[in-house]
Amino acid sequence: MTITKIKAAALRLFAQKGYEATPLSEIAKEVGIKTPSLYAHFKSKEDLYFAIFEDVIQEHLDHVAALETHIAGMNVHDKLYTLLQDSCQTYLLSEPSITFLKRAMLFPPESLEQELQRRFPQSETALSKVLTEIFEEGMQAGILRRVPTAELIASFYCLLDGTFIQRHYYNRNDFERRIESIWRLYWQGIIVQHHDE
Repeated sequence: MTITKIKAAALRLFAQKGYEATPLSEIAKEVGIKTPSLYAHFKSKEDLYFAIFEDVIQEHLDHVAALETHIAGMNVHDKLYTLLQDSCQTYLLSEPSITFLKRAMLFPPESLEQELQRRFPQSETALSKVLTEIFEEGMQAGILRRVPTAELIASFYCLLDGTFIQRHYYNRNDFERRIESIWRLYWQGIIVQHHDE
């Protein structure tokens, strides 16, 4: 189906090169159609970009839902560690859609920046809900320090974003060692002193 091919080509190119550096002609060439034919499916380059953005958000939400089911029944430590491992290695770095999303938020096209900032929070809503439940469970059980849940969520997102960037600097083995060290320090920082789950 042409629209699927267009989106797939655009996703890969936008993720690799960014919005400004990807002309519609290059997307059309990769799909095997002429540039004017793109307009039969998308009003503009901006329209195509946001269509992909919405697809990426939905993919992310679907993944979080599956992950929530996967971690059900784990203890607080293992739930958080599984989320970190999944985000850093299994999901965030293996999907061009997530590279697209990170590029969109870290280096947004100037003309689309405000609209991206308006739409982006929906991508965190589902994961924030999962994290809220985990952190509140941990505090109620006396495992985690009693601090505002919003602060714990913010710290976890900083952990995810930081490790995502680190992955680009180190080979797989070095990165995995760093993740283990970073995780131990993070966990020790949020648990009740002397608690060892």
